[in-house]
Amino acid sequence: MPHPSGADPRPLTGEPLAIDLLNTRWIDGDGPHDLLDSVTGLAVWLDSPPVREHLGPDPAPAAVPTADRATLDRLLLARTALDALATTAVLRDPATPEQAARLNEVLRHGRIRRALGPDGAPESVVEVDEPSWLPAWYAAENWLRLAVDRPDRIRSCANDACVLHFHDVSKNGTRRWCSMAGCGNRAKAQRHYARRSGT
Repeated sequence: MPHPSGADPRPLTGEPLAIDLLNTRWIDGDGPHDLLDSVTGLAVWLDSPPVREHLGPDPAPAAVPTADRATLDRLLLARTALDALATTAVLRDPATPEQAARLNEVLRHGRIRRALGPDGAPESVVEVDEPSWLPAWYAAENWLRLAVDRPDRIRSCANDACVLHFHDVSKNGTRRWCSMAGCGNRAKAQRHYARRSGT
């Protein structure tokens, strides 16, 4: 299903980049959706705040990925790797060698070069084989940061019919729903109906 450029139809945005990439697939009353089912949807995702944040305020034109088939294919490769890792993380199991190999295949196409800048301050520059690898590489690298920081806070929505993920940043770590306004309210309404009907 094509999406209009600029309009992000996803129900959950604003998560860290790796999880935001996972959330390019969702299910609603109209059925399953995939923002990355087209280059048009890719353009919407590339313009989203998590992607723009990783590219920086003024990325060099040569480093800006374009919404094309190569970028989309590489992003889908990263999403497949992240999906398997997220499933494992939610169960609090370690990554399998196969899962690690899939993510490492994406990471192999980029690196961080450290240098001392002209002003004497340290710099970190991300270098990728081709600009089309940049979003996939950033998403994979972001997963590494999440896995080091708080892997137990990588969660899937408690609604069994929902496929969205989130990074729980609540103080007590008890967030259960992708959105309290969506899945959380539906669960509360179902419990209320069950109590009132005696089922």
